[in-house]
Amino acid sequence: MTPDETYETLFTRLKDVVTRLEEGELPLEESLRLYEEGTKLAAACQRLLDGAELRIQQLQTTDLSLED
Repeated sequence: MTPDETYETLFTRLKDVVTRLEEGELPLEESLRLYEEGTKLAAACQRLLDGAELRIQQLQTTDLSLED
C-alpha cells in the first residue's frame, strides 16, 4: 500500500479480496495471502476513517469555540 491510496481504492480492493475468499476454490497459499492482504487493507481503511473522524471532531471543536 502506498501513502497516496485513497480510502475508496483501498476499500474497493478489500471488497475484491473478500469476494475472492468467499468464492472459495482457492489453494491454501493463495487464501492465506489474500487473508493477510485483507487484514492489512482493513487496518489501513480503519486508520483513514479514524483520521477523518478526528478531523471532524477538531473542526466541530473549532466551530464551537468561534461561537463563544
